[in-house]
Order: sequence, then C-alpha cells, then structure tokens
Amino acid sequence: MTIGVVIPCHAQERFLPRTIAALEAALAGREWRGVLVFATAAGGEGVPELGPHWQIVRPAPAARPLTPGAARNLGFAHCGGAWVLFVDADVEVDRAWCDRALTVIAEEPQLAGLWGRLEEWFVEGGQDGGATRAGSRDMYRVGDHDHDSDYMATLAFYRRDALERTGGYEPRLNSEEDFELGLRLRQRGGLLRSIAPRAARHWSAPRPSFAEIGRRWRTGLCFGQGQVIKLYLGRPGFAAHLRRQSLYLMMLSIALAAIPAVVLAGARGLALWALAPVALLAFMSVRKRSPRLALHALLTWSVNAGGLVAGLVLPLPPVTSAVAGRMHPEAP
Repeated sequence: MTIGVVIPCHAQERFLPRTIAALEAALAGREWRGVLVFATAAGGEGVPELGPHWQIVRPAPAARPLTPGAARNLGFAHCGGAWVLFVDADVEVDRAWCDRALTVIAEEPQLAGLWGRLEEWFVEGGQDGGATRAGSRDMYRVGDHDHDSDYMATLAFYRRDALERTGGYEPRLNSEEDFELGLRLRQRGGLLRSIAPRAARHWSAPRPSFAEIGRRWRTGLCFGQGQVIKLYLGRPGFAAHLRRQSLYLMMLSIALAAIPAVVLAGARGLALWALAPVALLAFMSVRKRSPRLALHALLTWSVNAGGLVAGLVLPLPPVTSAVAGRMHPEAP
C-alpha cells in the first residue's frame, strides 16, 4: 500500500529538518510519496535537501496565499496513496505510532481517519537547535487510550476515498478547518479514532506568548471562528460550531454590555461594567496561579472574539485564489 504525506508550510519551516527526518525514519521500508506545499509562490527558503520521495508544490505567482485547507487539498492532489498523512511542518512523527496506525487500518477497513497524542516541546531562542523544554504532555487532550474522536488536528491520517467523498478540507477558512472537516465526515458516517502510543512531538517557540496573539491577528488565523459560523448559517452543524466558539461569544457579550451600561447610567454605569473584566481577570489569576497567564488568556480570548466578528463581516477568501478548492462541488 502506498502512503501519501502532505506537509503544508505556513512559516514553521525552521522545524522542517526534524519533521522530514522523523517521517523518513517512520516510513522507512514502506512505499510512500511526500509533498511539501508552501503557502506562497516565494516560499521555500531554508528547505533541507530532499530525497527522491519528495516534491515541492507552490501556488501560482499571482495567487493569494493558500489557506491551511487549500494547501492540504493541493498536496492531497499531488501525493497519491490509499491513505494520506497530513503533518504540519513543526510536527515530529513517532515511528511506533506510524507502525501501529498502519496495523490498525489494515484490520479495520471502516475507519476514515486516525490521529493520537501530541507532546508539546519548546525551543528557546530564535533558531531551531537552541535549548529545549517540554510543554504540555497532551496538546489536544486526547488521552493515552484508543477511542473514537470528533475531529483530528494535524497530525491526521485519512483514508483517501473517505476524504474524497467528504469533499476535502474547506479552503475558504483561515482556521477551524480541522473541526469543520471532522463534522462533515461524521455527518456522512465517517469514523475517526485516536490511538496510542504517543503520535508525535509538536515544536514551537515558547508558549504562551504575547507575540503569538498579534501574529494570529496579522495572519488572519483568528478569523476562522467567524468564517465557519457564516458558512454554516442555516445548515446542519451550525449549533456545533456555535458551541465551539462559546468562550469568544462570552467575551463579545461582556464587551457589548458596555453600551447599555453607558446609555442607562453614564460614567457610573461604565465604572460598574468595568468590574466584570476586572473580576474575570482576578478569577483567572487564581485559577492559573499567575496574573501574567491570566492576562494572556483574556487577551487571547478577546482577540479571537474580535477575529470572530472580522470573519463574519469580511468576505471569505475566494476559492479560485486558493488554487486548490473543495474536491466535490456538491459538498456543503
């Protein structure tokens, strides 16, 4: 069985040597083809020397930058394989997990996809190769035991025909594409599963980071929350997406409450309203045992809430500019 591998590259290229070396070791002795997809036509600086398994794909020079979903669809179209492994450029796959995943898919042909536990690791300084330290043991809180899953974030291993029938990733979303795809797969009866052991290590600069908050706004990553709500308005799955954004909707409600407070009670009303975010900050400081982490959490929620509004108001990225659109036009 041939395995396809897709690595979408969205500014994490400094970790590519780890990612590629781990994949080549994990798939040694098997038949596979890998594709690196860069979000822009100019992407690809600093790419390590690639072996015969790999090819590089970029959008046309005049095209807008690829969304994460569009990049994965483009790689999917080039890589082949009955099963396709989507791995972000900062994810180091474990061979033991790959071996088990291939055993499971051979035994259970009804599966549409597999993923597993990702450990979080941080690299100090500006370059890969600096001091490293461990972060969360379970980045997506999937646990150590096998169980069915509602969605998969990359690392994600999909059966090709299941992904084709579902329509692939939604290329109009700047984020939320993994959860949205999982919802459509389950609506069509697809079965997703998380399996042990550890699937991979995820590498990044130290987090939580205040700089990361600004980056998510500048790149539009936080707009996906509103984009997906707009896409699903009046369609099955709308409630599920709305529940997923409940934290950011709460922040919007707090912000909007300032308007009636001022209208009804002027400056005194505004002062009373200000007690709400102060109380929330105090509560989070106790919960996280750190005022700095509490402030980071509230700023993250606030920026994502603003991104939700921006995603609702701004036009969706045109599919034609993404180069790789949905695989089937009949998919909602």
